[in-house]
Amino acid sequence: MHASFDAAVEMLKALAEPTRFRLVLLVSDQDLTVSDLTAILGQSQPRISRHLKLLVEAGVVVRHQEGSWAYFRLSDQPLAARLVQSLKDSVRDEDGALARDAERLAAVRRERADRAASYFARNAAQWDRIRSLHVPDAEVEQALLGALRPAGRFELHLDVGTGTGRMLELLAPLCDRAIGIDASREMLAIARAKLDAAGVTQSTVRQGDVYRLPGPRGGFDLVTLHQVLHYLDDPAAAIRECAGALRPGGRLAVVDFAPHTLEFLRAEHAHLRLGFSESTLRQLMRGAGLDVESLDILPPLDGEAGRLTVTVVVGRRPSEPQTELADAPSALAVA
Repeated sequence: MHASFDAAVEMLKALAEPTRFRLVLLVSDQDLTVSDLTAILGQSQPRISRHLKLLVEAGVVVRHQEGSWAYFRLSDQPLAARLVQSLKDSVRDEDGALARDAERLAAVRRERADRAASYFARNAAQWDRIRSLHVPDAEVEQALLGALRPAGRFELHLDVGTGTGRMLELLAPLCDRAIGIDASREMLAIARAKLDAAGVTQSTVRQGDVYRLPGPRGGFDLVTLHQVLHYLDDPAAAIRECAGALRPGGRLAVVDFAPHTLEFLRAEHAHLRLGFSESTLRQLMRGAGLDVESLDILPPLDGEAGRLTVTVVVGRRPSEPQTELADAPSALAVA
């Protein structure tokens, strides 16, 4: 894609200032706040904010709000990405300013990782208890990868309810770019730290709503809902919203539990649904206009009663729109 002449001029003007150039290099691979950037560059917050505003207006940087915080990252516009990459490859750090920025960025990332690790440690026990009830995560992830690999590469992936960002990390080799959304700022902090540690630079995370997904309708090749559906009061609406985010031929992958009777998950862990049957998942997909491409059932290894079965289902949006859709809400009656 080519940018207009005027857009190119505005980008070049925005980059042609030392502080703004340093800012763009810093946000080129990760989301950073004004506070992060102030600490790294050692300049006042109003000055940093003013420079960021100009970069956003020029289309070089994008801003997204997360509660009272705002995060900044390099724009996805092809010209901006090419310009910045070319500059990164070509500029010599003669006075060491860029090296010092990199050192301070590393300190910010370590602090972020420490905060995330502390939160994870406080909550790990409850997550470990749930994981112990079903087949190992590695087996679930292999089933998901096996279901998606035949589709080839995905240009743009949306992970809904991203949590720790594990799906973004797992699927990064298959995806050119990815966005993870979650309602919890604490979980987003963990996701950012984990993606930083894994070197996953093509993914970004932001606060978002499963019922109001970001980006243009029909803009994603892949949408994932990993262990999210059982938390939702309206799973059918969520599936329809995810399906609407897909391009023709795009895929929606859902990983969730089969029906079970573990009431403590509802009482102690906010699970609103105690699993979904195979027929329910098929009806939800059809109700959203998707064809079920694959469905894998992963029972617990020991077959012991009171353990959880995991279902991995992939739906595909047809290349041509369907004229008749199934009754998705009624599918939940058998959940």
